[in-house]
Amino acid sequence: MKPFSLESSMLTIRGVFYPTGHLFVMLPKLEDAETLDRNLRASGYSGRELMLLTPEVILGQIRKTVRDDTNPLPSAGSEGDTVREYERLAREGHHAVLIHAPSEKETQHVMEVVRALPFSYAEKYRHLIIEDMA
Repeated sequence: MKPFSLESSMLTIRGVFYPTGHLFVMLPKLEDAETLDRNLRASGYSGRELMLLTPEVILGQIRKTVRDDTNPLPSAGSEGDTVREYERLAREGHHAVLIHAPSEKETQHVMEVVRALPFSYAEKYRHLIIEDMA
């Protein structure tokens, strides 16, 4: 896995984290994230490089995309609340893996592998909707 790098394409117009076409999977320990990487590759996953997000990255780069003050721009969704849940889990030491899986087939394949591990949270960022993958 490569380290996470926040790109402008991963943000909404309001600047909130929203990586369309990706799964964001949180796991209790670094070892679980490393196992997910190995298991995905062993299962034939051929998507783009997986990105590891440490708790520090989540609490820094991801969390800073959500403002707690009143923002004059309206929000059509729950992306801010989702980032706050990532923050809560990161404060407990959870890591995350960001996985590019734009198609339904890729999403299903990845989630079959994820569900074999003790994941704590998994979301799929689709166009205009965040899908809970639990």
